Amino acid sequence: MRPASLLIFKITNVIICSSNERGNCLTIWRWRVISKEHLINEEIRAKEVRLVGPEGEQIGIKPIREALQMAADLNLDLVNVAPTAKPPVCRIMDYGKFRYEQQKKEKEARKNQKIVDIKEVWFRANIEEHDFQTKLRNVIKFLKDGDKVKCSVRFRGREITHANIGQKILERVKDEVAEISTVERVPKLEGRSMIMILAPKN
Repeated sequence: MRPASLLIFKITNVIICSSNERGNCLTIWRWRVISKEHLINEEIRAKEVRLVGPEGEQIGIKPIREALQMAADLNLDLVNVAPTAKPPVCRIMDYGKFRYEQQKKEKEARKNQKIVDIKEVWFRANIEEHDFQTKLRNVIKFLKDGDKVKCSVRFRGREITHANIGQKILERVKDEVAEISTVERVPKLEGRSMIMILAPKN
């Protein structure tokens, strides 16, 4: 059986010396406690545990000493997998192999995870055609990259009295990108801006 892992690790030391005496130095070590996901072997403090074998078989409730001995006889670890249960559930396993497989799965899951950002593209109420096409190209690029796009029309001064202009601009954007997007949020006036959110089609 492998010895219980240490829970504290030295991270740095500080040496303090007297200004008038050489060699009169004091070394201070700083430590931090590292929390563990599972308690293993002698770290388990329960008097008895519900024991699960290496193949997942239910062995039953055993005194901790007996459970530790059974794990040692198989050259495996005793791992507390459900510390809040009464009694705690412990499984006999190769903990090093278990952690390796778990980290491998987590790494694979992170690799396959797609983070969706929300990009914002601003339009002016009196936008010219050239500027509109430039903004539209940005919207298309973001959608093709898999990001959501928040399209906003800003109103300045008395432009707010013609909110229908902003509505028409956003409706035009929606129509231009209809093949690659869906409307997640229809155009809606918020303060001095009209906002629409588009999401890429799967």
